[in-house]
Amino acid sequence: MTSARHDGKTIHDLVGVGFGPSNLALAVAIEEHNTLAAPEHRVDALFLEKQQTFGWHRGMLVDGATMQVSFLKDLATMRNPTSDFSFVAYLHSIDRLVDFVNHKVFFPLRAEFHGYLEWAAARVAHQVRYAAEVLAIEPVVTDGRITAFDVTVANDPVVHRARNVVLAPGLSPHLPDGVGITTRVWHNSRLVPNVADLDPADVRTAVVVGAGQSAAESADYLHRRFPEAQIHAVFSRYGYSPADDSPFANRIFDPAAVDHYFEAPDQVKRQLTDYHRNTNYSVVDGDLIEELYRRVYEERVRGRQRLYIRHATRVVEVREDPEAAHVDVEFLPTGKTETLRADVVVYATGYRPGDGLALLGDTARACARDEYGRPRLGRDYRVVTEPPLDAGIYLQGGTEHTHGLGSTLLSNIAVRAGEILASINEHTASDPAPEAETDATSRAGTGADLASGPVTSSRQG
Repeated sequence: MTSARHDGKTIHDLVGVGFGPSNLALAVAIEEHNTLAAPEHRVDALFLEKQQTFGWHRGMLVDGATMQVSFLKDLATMRNPTSDFSFVAYLHSIDRLVDFVNHKVFFPLRAEFHGYLEWAAARVAHQVRYAAEVLAIEPVVTDGRITAFDVTVANDPVVHRARNVVLAPGLSPHLPDGVGITTRVWHNSRLVPNVADLDPADVRTAVVVGAGQSAAESADYLHRRFPEAQIHAVFSRYGYSPADDSPFANRIFDPAAVDHYFEAPDQVKRQLTDYHRNTNYSVVDGDLIEELYRRVYEERVRGRQRLYIRHATRVVEVREDPEAAHVDVEFLPTGKTETLRADVVVYATGYRPGDGLALLGDTARACARDEYGRPRLGRDYRVVTEPPLDAGIYLQGGTEHTHGLGSTLLSNIAVRAGEILASINEHTASDPAPEAETDATSRAGTGADLASGPVTSSRQG
């Protein structure tokens, strides 16, 4: 599986689009595989990331925030407990393992875990190209079959050819309809840098919209960073809902649960998701709920309230003028509306998965879909195509409908990376590799009679 040469370009075994934790875990799995494999069985991989450097939700690295998954659910341990890419190995490498053990916690600081991810990313940097925004993925056709993909990157004359593509589009900040980002209205994904740009003396009132963990953390952070300001947390529930992180409920994130979910009928899939949404969606860590309530109560005792939890309330409208944002909020039980004059409005309204198949252009028409238009996948996260392609398309993200709640979290990224790597190895061993171009080899859309039907070239940019 060593890389071949094709028309002056390397043919990679895989090109990964995006380099967040999911594809980082895959790069780690490849690195460990290549260390042990014979040269002819090593995997040639290239990951393309549009950010200038590695970064994961940097805008929410608030001081004191902790992870909500165990440190053992890192990039490698659940796949290979002896890995030297584990979080424990990271702590040992920086001489902090003893201190961490003495700390007696399972959930490290988020900033600390980000440091671990950066450490791992630096160790596999030879597999990654940063500042590389992928514009298009085009099929390469040999004898009427798609045998590879050409990946085009912005401001780069080199086209990267690969037998497989692994798409990890990540999540995009979500805002309610009609809400736009301004200097006063933010999504919480930019909370930390935006707060750093403000003089605390200039913030008298801030409004946080949302009921989940990020919303509660944002309210907490603003309350601490702006010690003279009023903070209004606005959400339509009567109170923050605690996350169910009990041991039995956490089984929904076990590797075995992925098998159960994948094989279950659609009705059971929906039931399991509905039953256990409170493990992940619009819920808040119990300790943080208690801390926010303690602050509200203490402020009422002292007679100087700054933190207001506006439960059972919704934002009706936000209007801005040069001086402030004016937030109309409605108390749902009575319908009474009040206007808050705010210097800052933070929407902690979640994220939406990106469309990993969008870069495929017309080739996406060969990807099978379910009745809701979502891609069909095999258990190995390989996209089902009709008819089957020799080249592989894999998804990391946007797979909750097939693989369960753990698809959006860190819980299974190590195991998933191993499964994707095993699938790529298996298919690469059995599928013919693309050779040098002949009369039968071309880009799709150049007149070739594709076995895959009406798949044509769609180069973007």
